[in-house]
Amino acid sequence: MSYRPQDGFFRKAKREGYRSRAAYKLLEMNQRFRVIRAGQVVVDLGAAPGGWLQVAAELAGPRGRVLGFDLQPIQPLSGAHVNAFELDLLAPRAVERIRALADGAVDCVLSDMAPRLSGIRDADNERALELTRGALEIARAILKPRGSFLFKTFTGVDTEALLKEMAGCFQTAQRVRSAATRKGSSEIYVVAKGFKAGR
Repeated sequence: MSYRPQDGFFRKAKREGYRSRAAYKLLEMNQRFRVIRAGQVVVDLGAAPGGWLQVAAELAGPRGRVLGFDLQPIQPLSGAHVNAFELDLLAPRAVERIRALADGAVDCVLSDMAPRLSGIRDADNERALELTRGALEIARAILKPRGSFLFKTFTGVDTEALLKEMAGCFQTAQRVRSAATRKGSSEIYVVAKGFKAGR
């Protein structure tokens, strides 16, 4: 099946004011797993164009705080509790910058990062794994005890190894596929809950 960029979720996002169809993936997964709750501090890695930021801001509410980071600029969102920053998440001091801006430990880390595909499968998988490990390093550095981490990866990436690694620092970790994911896409998500601080 060929990719239709303006499918039902795309049109629904336009109607409902979301910046991307990806918003429905986070809405669905949060309904299933409650990774974000009202009043929490949430960090969104690879946040452009801002679809997940919008959802996270709604879920955390005005008593919460939501910070988005991406290499690309993100247009500001309404609400004093949501902010976006340009940042290379694999840069040496990225963790320190995020920690300083979060001003304390974080309840939930999201990562919808994906590599720019080259068409060379092994190279693309290696880059995807690099991004995932970078997101995990950030999550481990900033999460509160019992915090949650939701991230995107792809079939072909060594997800079994990732899940084993997660078992050492989270109480639970499981693979999930969203109903809003395009047919034929190789993306999957991992929901990790119950961060074991200090592990």
